[in-house]
Amino acid sequence: MSHIALILENCLKRTNSFTRFLLVGVINTLTGLSIMLLLLNVAALSYWLSTFLGNGCGAVVSYFLNRSFTFQSNIPIRNSVFRFITVILVCYFFSFTLSKVAADLLADFYFIRNTLTNENLAVLIGTGFYTITNYFGQKNIVFNKNLVPGTKRFF
Repeated sequence: MSHIALILENCLKRTNSFTRFLLVGVINTLTGLSIMLLLLNVAALSYWLSTFLGNGCGAVVSYFLNRSFTFQSNIPIRNSVFRFITVILVCYFFSFTLSKVAADLLADFYFIRNTLTNENLAVLIGTGFYTITNYFGQKNIVFNKNLVPGTKRFF
C-alpha cells in the first residue's frame, strides 16, 4: 500500500497546481457541501448560516491541504492566514450571492423547479463559482511565493 501512495504522490506532484487544487477541492467540497446540506435540510438552519458554517469547515481543510500539497508553500502560516481568510470571505460572499440570484432565475425552468429547491440549487451553483474564484485567490494572493516577507504585498 505504501508503494501505491508513493507512486500517486510522485505523479500528482508533477501535475499543475490547478489539477492538485481540484483534487484537494474534492475533499474540501465533500466536507463543506455535506455540512451545508445537513445544516440546511436536517438542522433547518438558514441558507446563509448553513453555507457560511459549511464553507468555514471546508476552508480549514482547504488551507492546510492547499498550503502543503497544492501550492507547496513555505510561506509562514502567520503571513498567509489573514490573506487566506480574506480571500475565502470575498469568494464566499461573491459566489453565494451570485448563485442565489442565478438560482432564482433558473427556478422558472420546469425540470429544475420539480427537482431542487431554490436554496439547494443556489448551494450547488455557488460551490462551482466558489471553486473557481478561490483557486485564483489562493494561487495569486495567499500562496504566491513572490509575496514573502520583505517583498510587495497585497495586504
